[in-house]
Amino acid sequence: MSDHSKAPLTLTKEEMQRCGYKIVDLLADHFDTIHSQKFTSLVDRKQMDSLLQETVPNEATSPDEVLDHIVKNVLSHTDFLTHPKFYSFVPSPSNYISVMADTIATGFNIFSGGWNASPAAAELEIVTIHWLLEMFHFPITEGGGLFTSGGSMANLTALTTARRVKCGDDYAKAIIYLSDQAHSSNIKAIRVLGFKKRQVRVIPTDSEFKISMNKLKNEIAKDKLEGYQPFCIIASAGTTNTGTVDPLDAIAEICRKENLWMHVDGAYGGAAILSEKGKAYLKGIEKADSLTVDPHKWFFQPYEIGCLLVKNHKWLSKTFSEKAVYLRDIEGNESEINFYEHGIQLTRRFRALKFYMSIKTFGLNAFREAIHYNITLAESLENILRESPKWEVISPATLAVINFRYNPISATLSEEELDKINQDISKQVIASKSAVLVTTILLDQVVLRMCLINPRTTLADLQDTLALCENYAENYLLNVTK
Repeated sequence: MSDHSKAPLTLTKEEMQRCGYKIVDLLADHFDTIHSQKFTSLVDRKQMDSLLQETVPNEATSPDEVLDHIVKNVLSHTDFLTHPKFYSFVPSPSNYISVMADTIATGFNIFSGGWNASPAAAELEIVTIHWLLEMFHFPITEGGGLFTSGGSMANLTALTTARRVKCGDDYAKAIIYLSDQAHSSNIKAIRVLGFKKRQVRVIPTDSEFKISMNKLKNEIAKDKLEGYQPFCIIASAGTTNTGTVDPLDAIAEICRKENLWMHVDGAYGGAAILSEKGKAYLKGIEKADSLTVDPHKWFFQPYEIGCLLVKNHKWLSKTFSEKAVYLRDIEGNESEINFYEHGIQLTRRFRALKFYMSIKTFGLNAFREAIHYNITLAESLENILRESPKWEVISPATLAVINFRYNPISATLSEEELDKINQDISKQVIASKSAVLVTTILLDQVVLRMCLINPRTTLADLQDTLALCENYAENYLLNVTK
């Protein structure tokens, strides 16, 4: 056999094995001991510069030494969103099988753009997209979709498709509608597509943080009278702030009557379709023309994997297909899907593998059980908060998201004081490195928000964190009154 170790950028088999085994051991230990790990970092740019800034190295360093440097100076200064007490934003609980699947996909450097480069990769994407179409009751034969880097790219792909189908090349008078609780990625997508501010209608939400149907109908009627072209409504299926789901059935009816495109951003809440409680919230989701879901959220996949589903796969190919001469030999036949013709990316990583391997390994029922557990856990937390004289629920547990604030009956505090004390609770909890709990704004109030989609989070974790919050709040009040 030839000695490949002399080639540039090459290790011997023994070196590769030693490095690989160390990394696998590192990952296995991470998953096994996640509950007891320090999982948040509070260093500033100056500190990170002192640890990591260096001139580009011209000479080699041993893999062991590089890995030790990464463990000591990078992993130790990284937030672990897989930790059971990471309650903020939308955490990504991940799972070990999917991590290993990503390692395989990356290790073999599999190109998942076209059929000819990897028929198996394309086929697994077709298979897993079909699984998702079935979960959401989209048509299997006509329907389609693709995996993306995340919900942001899925939303951009959906709105690009909606514009072409509904407006063609003339969209100067096109109007798009979304609520004031819709995810910011939708506004970014609208901006990227070149729509002017005057073409966007941000509809206020009601007392339940759902899009106001009366205001939506009035805006559409007004726009039509003024000669504009309403073409798309973006409905939220699990808003980031509150987990709220817009009235999907009612929005679908408006879209049917007015011939509008219905896009559902279910990046956060879509996966809840697997549970009976979640299914009730998502009634009408199957009527969407396009749907974004984010497997790296509540389908428990590691970053990055988003997904777009559409009712008709031809909408995607007619929007994104470009017959470049340098791709003429790999176009294949109609049944052999080239996913680079269904979205923005030509070069695509093999994202379907981790979704496929994790569902095959654990079974869909395990995912269903985990989602049900998360929803029930948030509801249990709500019961604890409502029974306590120290806490006020601002937005009830909805699809495992809950918003609340410290507001003890025993103290008479102004709104300004309540904002300060709840902001301080968040600050102190994070500084303690015992949990990550941040604030948001609801009803012009600073509130604490928990997103509980980690199946490793327990009720005891939540009770410990509440006790910590109460301790910080009481100390804050003592210091203020001195």
